[in-house]
Amino acid sequence: MLATITGVRMSPWEILAVLSTAVLALVRWFPAGVRRPVSLAAAVVAVVAVLLLVVSGLRWQLVPVLAATAIVLPFALVPVLRQRAGRRPRRVRWWLALPGTAAVLALIAVGPLAAWALPTPVFPAPSGPYAVGTTVLEWTDPERPERFTAEPGDRRTVPVQLWYPAQAGQAQAARSFQGARTAQEARDVQNALADSFGIPRFLVSDVTSARTAAVFDAPLVEDAGKFPVIVFSPGLSGVRTSTIVLAQEWASRGYVVATLDHPYDSALTFTDGKPVRSRNQDAVTGDPEKDRRAVKANVDVRAADIRFVLGQLERLDRGEEASLLKGRLDTRRAAAVGHSRGGAAAMAAAQDARFRAVIDIDGGLRDAGVRPFAQPALAITSPVSVSENADFVPDLDGVLDKGGATKYRLNLPGTGHLSFTDAALYFPPLPSLLGTVDRAEGLRVTADATTAFLDSALRGDPGGAAGELGAHGDLTVYE
Repeated sequence: MLATITGVRMSPWEILAVLSTAVLALVRWFPAGVRRPVSLAAAVVAVVAVLLLVVSGLRWQLVPVLAATAIVLPFALVPVLRQRAGRRPRRVRWWLALPGTAAVLALIAVGPLAAWALPTPVFPAPSGPYAVGTTVLEWTDPERPERFTAEPGDRRTVPVQLWYPAQAGQAQAARSFQGARTAQEARDVQNALADSFGIPRFLVSDVTSARTAAVFDAPLVEDAGKFPVIVFSPGLSGVRTSTIVLAQEWASRGYVVATLDHPYDSALTFTDGKPVRSRNQDAVTGDPEKDRRAVKANVDVRAADIRFVLGQLERLDRGEEASLLKGRLDTRRAAAVGHSRGGAAAMAAAQDARFRAVIDIDGGLRDAGVRPFAQPALAITSPVSVSENADFVPDLDGVLDKGGATKYRLNLPGTGHLSFTDAALYFPPLPSLLGTVDRAEGLRVTADATTAFLDSALRGDPGGAAGELGAHGDLTVYE
């Protein structure tokens, strides 16, 4: 259980460890009459709290606090023990004790600061009327060679995670580990993501302890008809569990969501049980033409993956593959959705008329080769991305302002590029990454805005979402 103190999520034992160690650091400055009982009480609380933290699982954020505890315990207890033995306590001179106290307090403060900056994520409960189930499938496209391997007969294989409306009452213990079946799988994926971002693994090690609301292979909800479909592509190096919050939210509101891994692009995925790591094929080389071709090739592969997965979902619905979703997928009401590079791929996939709606979440279109399309679309942008890239909005305008159907661009105030992913729950709240909005607020507003658009485009009037979208941010309508 975590408690919240001024925005810092810490367990009761972590809080006690911080407070008791701070008291031990300050006890030298207390009145002489209370030093002994306060020192003994604080020492007992600190030792018990530290032992319980070590036994129950110590977060790396609390290591500085434990170091401070080890430093101050002797200074706080030795005078008490000397006094108890009838010997005169020795006290460090004040001009040495003062900077020492300040240094220890600063060390103690590192713990809560780290817990605030890099917290253990807590996935918000989905707000829709349905519980959420999830399962992982793997599909091989016999028509497409895998261009990243040397095997002549190798075909493109796409791992897909499905999130769907499930029957309520599933065991809480069965909830997924950050979208994975096991904690070890979640750790492997998170370590690969840390490597791809160039950050030390330990900084995000707490992420894999987070449990989602989704239960693997939970029974599909009954008596609810057929569900519209969302096919989702993550950003560069992103994995199918990069946007669990949005996937769960859409599923709880009556959509079946297919989140994709893109092998050799995603930081880590598994095909045929074997780990496949990223070969980031469009890292900047300095050659403009080569870089342009790499971006276009990446978008083309992703768009082909999106189209292929929709075809496989059609097969599931027809019962050509055993699935609890047989007869429950309304693939005639399908949306292509993505974040960052995945957003550009979703727009590229819209050339397939089977998709009835498209959403691009903060995905730039430069060099992506996206052409105008006829379906209704929503592009969500962050002020950070717009300000950092002068071509961001003009590139979107060039696609959205054509094609006939009503299209929207919604700029969400206070958001950054990662505000739309689960990273918002555990990355440092740097304005360049997460904007200035609250950690979970960007995800909540994105879920509300995208659902309003999807409900309108797939379940109602394609032009009827403007009023609700405009309530969330700065809206541009293309008609």
